[in-house]
Parts: sequence; structure tokens; C-alpha cells
Amino acid sequence: MPPRPVTPRDAASLMIVREHGSGRPDDCSVLMGRRASRHAFLPNFYVFPGGRLDRADFKAPALSDIDEAVASDVANSCADPHGYRHARALAVAAARETHEETGLVLGDVDADGLYRPDLARLGYVGRAITPPESPIRFHARFFTCSADMMHGSVRSNGELLDLDWRPVREALALPIADVTEFMLEELMRLRRQSAIRTGIPLFSYRNAKPNIRYE
Repeated sequence: MPPRPVTPRDAASLMIVREHGSGRPDDCSVLMGRRASRHAFLPNFYVFPGGRLDRADFKAPALSDIDEAVASDVANSCADPHGYRHARALAVAAARETHEETGLVLGDVDADGLYRPDLARLGYVGRAITPPESPIRFHARFFTCSADMMHGSVRSNGELLDLDWRPVREALALPIADVTEFMLEELMRLRRQSAIRTGIPLFSYRNAKPNIRYE
């Protein structure tokens, strides 16, 4: 019998967009860094800031609450019967991990170092689940926000190397995973269209090949 697939762990990433001023949807940059070669998951690949959901994220304070439409879209992917609570925690994780890895703040940090993210500023792009045969699996949600909503200076804590703003076309040419490429292209598609979304993408794998469906 083949080994039973590892249960995916909840994770969240944040795609931060910096405008170039031309007004063209594709004329922008995203913040990305390279995972070190020592990492067991996606070593030497460029990724967006993010990481695993922590238990503390469920009770973390916030400067503002998550947008209702965003919360609903994220909650639909949560097995937790309290989907809204889970969705909020994932949004907190995206902001927290970004702050830890890049130094950027979405919200504020008080005198005691307590981070309170401004969750209302977050949009939602989609979700992805790593292949069943992988020994390390994540169920990742990809959030987005404008760089204008962040403050602080970009500085790496060592988790992400070569951390910098990359024009979208340059980012697509970097060593990136297929799911990173898809989410970046999906983000650009959302920026180009003005219509209401007809579904949220799920990027997963079937028979070792990418499988994309809109929910």
C-alpha cells in the first residue's frame, strides 16, 4: 500500500504590490525573497513573505477586522466549523509572518512591541495545496495588499534572502514554483478586470500535475 498522504498544514502568504505610477495594471512590483538552500521546503526558490498559521493567531489583537467578503471567501476553504474565526487567523498569520520576515508593518506596533495588523486592508487572491506525495504539505492562502498601506523599511530576518521589489515580468522569470507563478498571474488578471469575481482559484495537484479549479 502507498503511504498515507501527509495532512497539509495551514499557511498564509502576502503579495504586496507597489505601483509604478503609470496606471497600467501590470506596471507594478511585488516583494519577493529567496528561500535559503538549508530550507526543506522550496529551497532556493523565490517566494512571497508568509508562513504557517500559529495557534496564537486565533487570539491576536488587530487594528481593524477582516473585510466581510474576504472573510467569507477564505472561510469557504476552512474545515473549521467556525470558518470566520479561522479566516481571520489566517489573515493575521499573513500580516505577522510578513512583518517578521520583511520588517514591514500593516497596522501598528505599540510601545511593548505588540503588533496589531490592519486586516481590513487585505484582499484575497486564492489558495493552494501542495502535492499529496510531498513529505511537507501546506494549505496556503494568498492575500494581497498595496505597499502604500505598509510602513517601515524592508529588512530581512534571514528567512528570505535577496529580499527586494521585483517588477512583475522580472518576478515571473525568477526561479519560482508553479503555484507562485499562477498566483502572480491571477493577481495581475484581477487587476486588469473590473468585473465581479466568479470564483476563487484552488491550485492543487492530480496525478502529479497541477490542477486548477474555481470555487
